Amino acid sequence: MTDSTTRTWLGIALVAASAVISSAAGFFVRATTVDAFTMVFWRCLFGGLLIAGYILWRHRSATTAAIRAVGVEGLMVVACSAIATICFVNALTRTTVADVTVIFAVAPFAAAILAWLWHGERQSKVTLAASALALLGVVLTVDAALAAGAIVGDLLALVATVLMAALMVIVRRRRDVSMLPASCLSALLAVALVAPVAQPLAPTGAELAILAGFGAQFGLTLLLLTLGTRLIAAPRAALLGSLEIPLAPLWVLLAFGEIPALTVVTGGALVMAAVIADALFSRDLSEGPCQRAREAVGEGPGVGRSITVKNPRLVEQ
Repeated sequence: MTDSTTRTWLGIALVAASAVISSAAGFFVRATTVDAFTMVFWRCLFGGLLIAGYILWRHRSATTAAIRAVGVEGLMVVACSAIATICFVNALTRTTVADVTVIFAVAPFAAAILAWLWHGERQSKVTLAASALALLGVVLTVDAALAAGAIVGDLLALVATVLMAALMVIVRRRRDVSMLPASCLSALLAVALVAPVAQPLAPTGAELAILAGFGAQFGLTLLLLTLGTRLIAAPRAALLGSLEIPLAPLWVLLAFGEIPALTVVTGGALVMAAVIADALFSRDLSEGPCQRAREAVGEGPGVGRSITVKNPRLVEQ
């Protein structure tokens, strides 16, 4: 087996593992009875410390430079990510895991639309068609939530999705540096934001162990995705990432008997089809919306090595 083949299979394994681990978020939320803000507190604290440990190990003496390199855009990423995380966890406590997963999965397509409105960035016909298909999937999902009286959770998921889309557009302007430090800072900011209303001492020992796992799930998803997407092409990463769409509701179905509505299943199928179609048929594969999703969690030229750029320039992708 050649080195290239080995790297490819390693990348596939890492990205697939990140998708499987990411799909467990709903499971952890259903496995504990603590309130959403307490979940956010411990999840982001454990996850933020895990990512911080990786950054310190990877960059060592250049850690401060890595943090400074994210710039003003990095601070915007920190704010968007922190608020999106709070909305995401609250959404999971107020509606079905399937609803949140389907809505959140359209973030790359929402980013493509925002980039067009914000910067006039042209999108391929394939991406526009996939975005329309994904939007139809969300409409079906939200319609089911209205019927079930769970619209608040779906609205929170929509807010989180829009924030993540904005984050992706911002990150595109700083492809010259890794935004993984910003992901770490966003987790710590989320801890600070929810601290006044959270009850960090309320969880039992067993619940704290679950929350520690929730935090590890958050941190490992980012790290595995960051490392894996450097080894494989964006379309393949997008296809592997779409594993989360069916897996997330599957775990809570098996563990807690949470059955999504038929319209939600249909909506999820449409969103998954949109992701696969965009990955397979977009003419400019390296610039599709799923590439933006990879960058938003820290993947970029600066990941995996020390950042020593003194005056990083803004780069239009």
